[in-house]
Amino acid sequence: MRGDPVSALWRPAAVLWDMDGTLVDTEPAWAAAEHALATTYGSSWTVEQALGLVGSDLPTAGESIRVQMRLPLSASEIVEWLLDRVTESVEREVIWRPGARELLTDLRANEVPCALVTMSYRRFARAALRALPAGTFSAVVTGDDVDLGKPHPEPYLRAAELLGVSALGCIAIEDSETGAASAEAAGCRVLVVPHHVCVGPTPSRRAVPSLAGLTMSDLAVLFEPLRVIP
Repeated sequence: MRGDPVSALWRPAAVLWDMDGTLVDTEPAWAAAEHALATTYGSSWTVEQALGLVGSDLPTAGESIRVQMRLPLSASEIVEWLLDRVTESVEREVIWRPGARELLTDLRANEVPCALVTMSYRRFARAALRALPAGTFSAVVTGDDVDLGKPHPEPYLRAAELLGVSALGCIAIEDSETGAASAEAAGCRVLVVPHHVCVGPTPSRRAVPSLAGLTMSDLAVLFEPLRVIP
């Protein structure tokens, strides 16, 4: 996509990024860890069950897995078991979503602050952040930083607060219905980049098949009709 010169367009106050499936393709690692957990405890786990957890906060996912797999573990024990394995996977190799790093670089060049807003825990997010230039994200909100995870607006409201901006002027980038709903509830405009699951349309959302080739100018063009000046 090619947009008009950035200087002539509305600029977002900040861009708030989801991580799993949006910035980094971690969903296969989560699914593999869930399958390994099921095998370890003599249970079963399907692709459909794994996809049903995309976008969920970890305590919710852990409880869902506990019930569906009938495991003799608490939800928090399940979460830690999975985190150990998925963190190891990301530390071995970070699989970036197409265009994500390039868009981050362009936003930084245009002095648009970015925050990471993920329901993964900080120790896992840290593994991906280490592979990016220092200062790429001006704020990081993880699942263990908030009381209420996505789809509640708290994660996105917290990120905007940390950046010192209004969520009404922000663009959130998401790949799940749960995440998009969280960002919308906070007042953000939402750029949907579907990956493993479908995300429905709403008036405050725009959708693209990929971040590849996307620039700050393109974001401004996409969201100019929806701009809100807080």
